[in-house]
Amino acid sequence: MKTPNIAMIQGLDYTERMFDQERLERLRELGRLRINPVPGVPSREAVAELIEGADIVITSWACPPLDAEMLDRCPSLQLIAHAAGSVKPILSLAVAERGIRVCSANDAIAQGVAETTLGLIIVSLKNIWQLARNTRAGEWEKDRGLVRELYGMTIGIIGSGMSGGHLIRLLQAFDVQVQVYDPFVSEARINEMGAVKVELERLLAESDVVSIHAPSLPQTYHMLGESALKRMKDDAILINTARGSLIDEAALIAELRQGRLWACLDVTDPEPPEIDHPFRVLPNVTLIPHIAGAANNGLLRIGRYTVREVEQFIAGKPLHGEVDLFKLHVNA
Repeated sequence: MKTPNIAMIQGLDYTERMFDQERLERLRELGRLRINPVPGVPSREAVAELIEGADIVITSWACPPLDAEMLDRCPSLQLIAHAAGSVKPILSLAVAERGIRVCSANDAIAQGVAETTLGLIIVSLKNIWQLARNTRAGEWEKDRGLVRELYGMTIGIIGSGMSGGHLIRLLQAFDVQVQVYDPFVSEARINEMGAVKVELERLLAESDVVSIHAPSLPQTYHMLGESALKRMKDDAILINTARGSLIDEAALIAELRQGRLWACLDVTDPEPPEIDHPFRVLPNVTLIPHIAGAANNGLLRIGRYTVREVEQFIAGKPLHGEVDLFKLHVNA
C-alpha cells in the first residue's frame, strides 16, 4: 500500500506509557505519524482533526467512539488498531459497515493476566498470605503444615481463550493435571494445548485450584453461583482475573464465611467494592485492584504488540488480534 497516514488519538499520557521511542520510530518508518500532543481524554473535536485523512488509526483507553460522523472525516481509513482490550466502548457498527478492519491488543493483555494467575496459584497453594501474617505476628511455625506445592495438583481453568490459553501453556512446565471447561472449544484442541476437557461440574469437584478466564456475557452472568461453589473441594482456591460478574458474590461470601475456600479476586462487581464489603475483611480473601493484566512496564507490551499488528497490515499479512465487529455487536 502507499505510505499510510497513521493517527494516534489517545491522550499523550497513554501514548508515553505504552509506546517507547523505539516503537514510535518504527511507526514513523512505516508511515506519516500524527500523535495527539495533549494528555487526558481527547475531545471529539480534537479526535476529528487528528483522524482527518488517516489510513490507520491507533486508539486506546479513554477515546471517544468512532461513529459514522467521525468516520466521515477519514474516508480512506482501512485499519483501527486498538492498543487496549475490548473495542466495544469506542467502535460502532458503522466501522464494520464501511469495511474497516479492527484489531485489539487483548492477547498482549492476556499474557499478563496468565502470568499473574500463575503467581497467585503458586503463592496461594504455599499459603503465603496467611504465613506472612503469622510471621509478622511472631508465629514462625503456625500453619506451616498447610503449605502445598504445585506438584500433583489439579488446576481447573474455566475458559481456554487468550488468557486461559496462555495459562495452560505456562502450566506445562509443572507436574500438574490441567482440566478445562470450555463449551466452545473441541476436546481435540484442548488436548493439543496440554489439558483435558471436562464438564464444569467435574472441574469444580476435582480441582485444587479453579481459575476463571471466561468472557462476561449474559450467558456467563453468575455462572459460579451457590450450587457451583458448593461443588468445590474443601481448601480449594478460587481465582478470578476475568470479570466480577461471573461470580455470585453473595454465594461466594457465604462459602468463605464457612472457611472452606480461599479466593483470590482481581475483579469484583462493581469495582471497587464498598469500603465495608466482606471481601475487604474476610481472612480467606486476597483482594487486589484489577492489576492482573497490563500495568506500568507491562503496558509497553501493548505498544509492541500494536506496532507489530500495524506492520502486519501494511505488509498484507494476517492480523493476530483481528476483531469481527459484526459478531461483537450481535453478542453485545
